[in-house]
Amino acid sequence: MNLFDVYPLMPVTIEKAYGSKLWDDQGEEYLDLYGGHAVISIGHTHPHFVSRLKEQLNKLAFYSNSVQIPIQQDLAKKLGELSGYDEYALFLCNSGAEANENAIKMASFATGKSGIISFSGAFHGRTSAAVAATDNPKIIAPSNARSDFKILPWEDLEATEAELKKGHTAGIIIEAIQGVGGIQVASDAFLSGLAMLAQKYGAKLILDEVQAGFGRTGKFFAHQWTSDLKPDIVTMAKGMGNGFPIGGILIAPSFESSHGLLGTTFGGNHLACAASLAVLEVLEKENLMEHASEQGSQLIEELKTMEHIVDVRGRGLMIGLDLEGPAAGIRSELVTKHHIFTGSAATKQTIRLLPALNIQRNDLNSFTSALQALLSS
Repeated sequence: MNLFDVYPLMPVTIEKAYGSKLWDDQGEEYLDLYGGHAVISIGHTHPHFVSRLKEQLNKLAFYSNSVQIPIQQDLAKKLGELSGYDEYALFLCNSGAEANENAIKMASFATGKSGIISFSGAFHGRTSAAVAATDNPKIIAPSNARSDFKILPWEDLEATEAELKKGHTAGIIIEAIQGVGGIQVASDAFLSGLAMLAQKYGAKLILDEVQAGFGRTGKFFAHQWTSDLKPDIVTMAKGMGNGFPIGGILIAPSFESSHGLLGTTFGGNHLACAASLAVLEVLEKENLMEHASEQGSQLIEELKTMEHIVDVRGRGLMIGLDLEGPAAGIRSELVTKHHIFTGSAATKQTIRLLPALNIQRNDLNSFTSALQALLSS
């Protein structure tokens, strides 16, 4: 049997990782500035992360949500403390797409409506409703296409209000900083305006923090850079488990729960909760949000001074840089010549940087030196 061929693969086989370093099957060392799609938040095989998982595995790996699972409540408590959302409720699932599916469902349950508004450049997942809100027709199958899901222009409040006036919108879903879309940062005015419009027309505001959350931007969630913004639902995944599959949604107190309203077999399992607790404990103990903010700000300013880079965007360690032309060749040479992994984006001239939040300055200096050498050659 062969694997279903859907992934364009680099000719590298990674066998070992620690911190921000990777080693392939030939013993070659690489610098990881992509973290497997922004997943590695506290560094590969962080000792506390490994210890937490081993300890839990030795006791119990899994039982379903048909019994009490105290570690779920431990995770909810710590997550509430660090995120500032302690008054919200937590529903645990397995991935970002699943988190967005449940967020859309909750908005529809609460409003009795079916429509969803998203924005150009959006990526919310590949499952049924999430992909219908994603701005990529190539990955939307006919069975997923929804006429009541509208993808509107980025930063366009007038178009948003015009759609809301039609009266069928259950929710607005937006990434405060688009990931796949090329690190596009939503303005404070846009996010605040969406919150006001959602309240005015009875829609629910969903902040997709799947890629930007868990400290990546220097605040726990990227939307927290906008003052007084409290969405109805926040979705999470990726850096939440540092590589262990876990996702979740934070749900405002205005929503009512009932048995059977949402459900999942594997979501919130013992190992997943242990992984996410380890991430939160390391974020707190090692001050990684502050570290991400400081290192990211310095890196952004340095990149802005480099020739052949036409734009730099982002916050903390969620950074996009635009070259004068397509970035694929430079990204390839970063791997083959300098052994540095970076990320691509829907915008072909963009390089995405999504390193672990505890990356060190000397590693970032190695990247800027390699990039400068390639751009100048």
